Amino acid sequence: MLNYIWLGLVLAAVLIGGWNGSLEAVAKEALDRASYAIMNLALPLAGVMTLWLGIMRLAERAGLVQLLARGLRPLLRLLFPEVPASHPAMGAMVMNMAANILGLGNAATPLGLRAMKLLDSLNPHPGTATNAMCTFLAINTASIQLIPMTAIGVLAASGAKSPTAIVGTAIISSFTAACCAMVAVKLFALLPIFRAPQAGSTRGTDEQKSAGAEESTEVSAEPAPLTALGSVVLALFLGFFVFLFIKMTFPQWFGGEAVQPSTFIRAITAVSVLAIPFLLSAIPLVAALRRVKVYEEFVEGAKEGFQTAVRIMPYLVAILVAIGMFRAAGGIEMMANLLAPVLGFIGFPTELLPMAFMRPLSGSGSLGVLTDIAKIHGADSLLARTAATIFGSTETTFYVLAVYFGSVAVKRTRHALAAGLVADVVGITVSVIVCRLMFS
Repeated sequence: MLNYIWLGLVLAAVLIGGWNGSLEAVAKEALDRASYAIMNLALPLAGVMTLWLGIMRLAERAGLVQLLARGLRPLLRLLFPEVPASHPAMGAMVMNMAANILGLGNAATPLGLRAMKLLDSLNPHPGTATNAMCTFLAINTASIQLIPMTAIGVLAASGAKSPTAIVGTAIISSFTAACCAMVAVKLFALLPIFRAPQAGSTRGTDEQKSAGAEESTEVSAEPAPLTALGSVVLALFLGFFVFLFIKMTFPQWFGGEAVQPSTFIRAITAVSVLAIPFLLSAIPLVAALRRVKVYEEFVEGAKEGFQTAVRIMPYLVAILVAIGMFRAAGGIEMMANLLAPVLGFIGFPTELLPMAFMRPLSGSGSLGVLTDIAKIHGADSLLARTAATIFGSTETTFYVLAVYFGSVAVKRTRHALAAGLVADVVGITVSVIVCRLMFS
């Protein structure tokens, strides 16, 4: 499906640009997007991935990933029946989901790419997405976030009196979208058009199978148990972060002033602020207390980061260039104008059409649309809050698919894109309905 969409975007951009007299802008955007994909996305992502894949390695060696996966085994078995319960991919997917829920995008993407690599070790048809991969991508394209910090930041910067008012609407919209994405991805897998290759056409290689076996063996070794002293040290460390959480949630107890009026918002904000420092320090500490050689293991895991970033570069360039060309040619505006009468008739605000079209395609583009809506209509307006809810409850589907599938060289994405677009449509629709009910 991505083959046809990519070709359609490029051809439509050239045809529309030629009709509008904007071919020069289309050509410039193609070159700019290609440079942006490498310099502003892939290379910075390499550094972030190097860090988090090193931490992930320590978490595996310390037994934390396996412990987390065992705790959520019933849910994981329901969502991923094709993946063995003890496979390290289970833990990697759980950590990715947790990072997404907490809004830790810098951690979620590297952990997700790690999970995709582990899932690919079980793939009997390299280059073709498995059902487990499609389900995992659907979860990421319909990511549930407790606090949509970017959208809140835009509203606050635009002068909103209550920028956190969208927290509840974003949770409702993203949760509904995620549920619909799960139903869609399971149903689409049954359709003949998305059917996986038959067993007889298996193209799996011995190298891939041995890599998967090696991956499973690497993390299966049981680490040393915590000593009494280690347990005391860990308890004191955890107590320190509990203290910081309480201090940030109830600053009035310590002589400070509450920045956010709601205790719930302060608690969620505290979790978001403390999560990354906690993970970056707690995981190495636990690993060290369980006699893992933390520096050596971190470096070993970090080696994958740059290699993965290089692997996804062509996929990023391809998708971002096509989307940039289509946007520069005026394709988004043309689609919005064509559908405005129909959507206006059913009650969908025509002012939100650019956001609805842009959100699955481009994170920076949809952020610009949100900022523009807040500036024109007011940061506390129904339109601004609805646009912010859409931004906080849906994902840039095409970017997610390009990065995740590109990391394992999957070209046949099967029903992953269709399920992701279902999540986008549901998230956008529910955002409009919920915001109208709550803010009108």
